[in-house]
Amino acid sequence: MKVLVTGATGYIGGSVATMLAARGHTVVGLTRDETKAPLLASAGIIPLIGTLDDAEILARESKSADAVVNAADADHRSSLEAILDAIAGTGKALIHTSGSSVVGDDARGNSLSEVIYDENSTWKIEERKLARHEINSLVLESAARGVRSVIICPSLIYGIGGGINPNSIQVPFLVEQAQESGKVRVVGKGLNRWSTVHIDDLSDLYSLVLDSAPAGSFYFAENGEASFAEIGAAIADRLGMNGVDSWDPEEAAGLWGPGRAYFTYGSNSRVRAARARKELGWKPAHDSVLRWILDQLPISEKERQQ
Repeated sequence: MKVLVTGATGYIGGSVATMLAARGHTVVGLTRDETKAPLLASAGIIPLIGTLDDAEILARESKSADAVVNAADADHRSSLEAILDAIAGTGKALIHTSGSSVVGDDARGNSLSEVIYDENSTWKIEERKLARHEINSLVLESAARGVRSVIICPSLIYGIGGGINPNSIQVPFLVEQAQESGKVRVVGKGLNRWSTVHIDDLSDLYSLVLDSAPAGSFYFAENGEASFAEIGAAIADRLGMNGVDSWDPEEAAGLWGPGRAYFTYGSNSRVRAARARKELGWKPAHDSVLRWILDQLPISEKERQQ
C-alpha cells in the first residue's frame, strides 16, 4: 500500500512512517525541511518537500496514495479540507491524529477529576478546544463523503520514537526545564492526571487502523495513567534532584504560555481506549510512564542521540 504521511520528520509521524516502511508499505513523507530529506530516504521513506499550506501538493499526493496519515498538526483545518476534498468518493483511508487534551479540563494542576472518557462518553469541551473538536467532527463526517476516515486520539505519549525525531513533548520538556532551572516544576500541585501511551504501542495502533478500521471510527490511545506530581517526582529521582516545586499556574502561563500551562500540563485528561481493544484487538505492551522515566528516560544529549 502507498501511504502519504504528513509530519514524517516529527515524533508521531516519523515513528509511524518508519514502522509502515519497515512493514513493506511504500511511504511518502511530507517535510518542509529539505535538509531532512536524505534522512527520510535513508529510512526507506520517499521525501516530499512541502508544507500543510501547500493545498495543491496535498491534493495531488493524496490522490496518488492509497491512504493518508495526518500526523503533522491536529489543529490545521485547511490541510485536512484539501486532503478530504481530494479523496472524497474514493473510499481511501484518512487517519487523522488528534490529541486527548481535547477533553482536558481547567484544573490548573490543583484538582483530580473523577471523569474518565471513553469513545461513547458525552464530552465536555472547554472553549479553547472547540476548534479541535470541530476538526474532529469534520473528519468523522467525511465518512458520508466516501472517505474511510478515522481518528486516533493519543493521550500523553512517551518512549523513544522510531523516526528522525525520537523525543515526545510533555516529559522531555519538563526534563529540559528542570535541567535549565535546577528544579522540577509542575503546574499547581500536580494533582491532575493524564492517561499515557508508549510510542511503540501507538504505532502498532496506526497499523491496525490502516488495515481494518471502518469509516467514521474514533479511537482513544492509552494504557495506564499518572498524575503530574508523580511524573515530576520520577523525573526528580532520575535527575538526582530533591523534590518537585509546585508552580503557580498564572506564573507558568506567563513563561510557558496559557495553552501549555493550562492544558498540556495543568489539565486532567483521563481516557480509556475501549474501542481499539475490542474492535481491533489492540494489545499495548507498555503500561507505566513512571517506570520508563526511572529506567529508560534519556537525560543527556548523548543518551538522546543513541
